[in-house]
Amino acid sequence: MSLTFTLDPAVTPDLRDGILDLWTDVSNAGGSVGFVPPVTAEVIRPELVKHLAAMAEGRTRLLVGHDADGRVAATAFLTHNTHRLMAHWLWLYTVMVHPRHQGKGYGRDLLAAAEGAARGLDGIEAIRLTCRGGLGLERFYGSCGYKEVGRVPGAIRVAPGDDRDDIIMLLPLG
Repeated sequence: MSLTFTLDPAVTPDLRDGILDLWTDVSNAGGSVGFVPPVTAEVIRPELVKHLAAMAEGRTRLLVGHDADGRVAATAFLTHNTHRLMAHWLWLYTVMVHPRHQGKGYGRDLLAAAEGAARGLDGIEAIRLTCRGGLGLERFYGSCGYKEVGRVPGAIRVAPGDDRDDIIMLLPLG
């Protein structure tokens, strides 16, 4: 069974709550999506509100994957660059697949859907993302066509004495 992906879905209370639940579950499973476990939905909610506000302003696009039961199973946010000299590439943020669906190829499907969405946007020539070192994420993104183009050692502090590299990845679309 595969996921059904939708770009720019209507933001309903069910969708909002589904994203919040996904983000909480991914974070608590150790996912590298901006929080360190344990975390509650109430801690994540303000960050989701920022993403939703950026969507309402047209700065960010949401790609959501639903499973066969209609539940939110994966997301990625495609964010336009605000600097006029960098408008030819976009950011991919908050790339998540629910832990119950990991290992099924849905992460690759999500990245392929994000690439397809980016290719459909006028003037976009590349996708850029960052990931946390120490989890092997750069190998996963590399296997999906992304190239490591930079690394800032110790830039992410997940706990005292546990600093991780901030790894910059790029997927050229040309």
